[in-house]
Amino acid sequence: MRPPSAVVVANSASASLLDLIGNTPLIKLQHLVENPRVEIYGKAEWANPGGSVKDRPALRMIREGERCGALTRDRTIIDATSGNTGIAYAMIGAALGYRVKLGLPRNAGEERKRILRAYGAELVLTDPLSGSDGAIRVVREIVEADPGRYFYPDQYNNPANWMAHYETTGPEIFEQTGGRITHFIAGLGTSGTFMGVGRRLRELNPGTRLISMQPDSPFHGLEGLKHMETAIVPGIYDDQLADEQVKVSTEEAFETVRRLARHAGWLVGISAAANVAAAMQVANRIDEGVIVTILCDDGSKYLSEKLWEAA
Repeated sequence: MRPPSAVVVANSASASLLDLIGNTPLIKLQHLVENPRVEIYGKAEWANPGGSVKDRPALRMIREGERCGALTRDRTIIDATSGNTGIAYAMIGAALGYRVKLGLPRNAGEERKRILRAYGAELVLTDPLSGSDGAIRVVREIVEADPGRYFYPDQYNNPANWMAHYETTGPEIFEQTGGRITHFIAGLGTSGTFMGVGRRLRELNPGTRLISMQPDSPFHGLEGLKHMETAIVPGIYDDQLADEQVKVSTEEAFETVRRLARHAGWLVGISAAANVAAAMQVANRIDEGVIVTILCDDGSKYLSEKLWEAA
């Protein structure tokens, strides 16, 4: 559910689809830890109109492109994506009247492909074994072959990505916790969420501990997340920002997806579950604190995944 302020905006005669991006709820995740002095909260980013945290940076990057003149009506928005940023581009492109073309690993979930096509996006399916890095390489080749045809936001290297979270997600979390947040945890994909929120929280309360999360292996099933030691490192990533790093296995994330759905009533996506798994790791080794993580999207785009077949 959206907070009351967002409902008012939605009912406003002057509101647009894009006005609904941001101001997402902060949800207390009950029964995850036994220590009553430790609280875990998730930022419910599925409440954005495109269904994920990526609505925020996608809108910021597109608006910056318009502002500087790089995005014009005769250019197609193009980028590499594992799904959610692409959906955000496609939704915003449809709302604003821009064509959208996306490089997407061929093994991306069928739900995501259908959503993208429903918005009218053109898909270039890339080698599944190369993951998001392979999609990045293919998109770069397309842009280099005809640069005048495209607006390439390049979400992995565009500072507007992390600035969207610095200006919106970070202040929202601080306000929603009444400034009580002690630990912030987020996974690393483009790294925009962690960079933006982390930098803003460090300004608002230098004592907040910033913890990054990534998969525990180069060969993993955590779509949208990068194993930084072996992947193309995003240009916006600063490895000095985090106070510490935790790693989550694919199996741990999958088990957390199922646990949250069946025992807490929260149907979340795989990267969201990985964030929660990391938050639980931290919660189990501290005496007290207020931990906040990002519920990147809900689980509706992952229902065809084999993880649901496990016991």
